[in-house]
Amino acid sequence: MKICMPTLGNSGLSEPVHNHFGSAKFFAVYDVDSEKLDFVSNGNEHHEHGMCQPLVAIASLGINAVLTQGMGSRAIGLLNQGGIKVYVLEGETITDAINKFKSNELIEMTPESGCTGHGCH
Repeated sequence: MKICMPTLGNSGLSEPVHNHFGSAKFFAVYDVDSEKLDFVSNGNEHHEHGMCQPLVAIASLGINAVLTQGMGSRAIGLLNQGGIKVYVLEGETITDAINKFKSNELIEMTPESGCTGHGCH
């Protein structure tokens, strides 16, 4: 299983998870089974509001879940349609996020609970 988290840097497990998925500079991709961490650049970080294309950014990575502090309703719906669940985090490092995911402490984000505009965090 692979999980994806938005970040501003690519320094490793101590990197903070960014507060919004679509505007992250990188995506940290963690394979829960192999415990391998990779970082992928987000080529779509400067999109117009409501135009984030999350599946385009991570489609080829085999992601099963996204852990984030915030994401727009439309993006959540698109990820859900692609079979990817989205979970809510609060000010976490990658290590903290992984541990909470593994222990089932995270709440699933739905399109109804997503952000409706920039500045929602």
